[in-house]
Amino acid sequence: MERALIYIINGPNLNLVGQREPEVYGRQLLTTFIENLRQKADADIQLFQSNIEGELIDTLQEAGMKADAVILNAGGYTHSSVAIADAVAAIKIPVVEVHISNIFAREEERHVSLLSKYCTGMITGLGLDVYRLALDYLLQGRKRLA
Repeated sequence: MERALIYIINGPNLNLVGQREPEVYGRQLLTTFIENLRQKADADIQLFQSNIEGELIDTLQEAGMKADAVILNAGGYTHSSVAIADAVAAIKIPVVEVHISNIFAREEERHVSLLSKYCTGMITGLGLDVYRLALDYLLQGRKRLA
């Protein structure tokens, strides 16, 4: 079986993880964490981050044509972007929604995800490990289907 191609797509302000609100998001840089994940994973990981909604949509559509699965942290767009939810609904590969912080323990406006109903599942509140757990889930599912 050839190596899976997994896109990790991150939305607004996630480029600041490790610097912004360390009490919520921790002190480790997200890029460092993902690089370590890449080195250990039995998959090719394509990392993308943007603060721009349209770029996230374009990358989701690209992933839908090229990748085996997506790990998506849409950041604040999770709670407000019908357009990103539509993009997730339009692609036919598994999408796992992740959130570093527990969105249900935060401000009320963060309790609603417009994406969840189109995603395979959601992992929230476990720090950067949400990315590793999502990757493990996707790769195990791929092995079960092989």
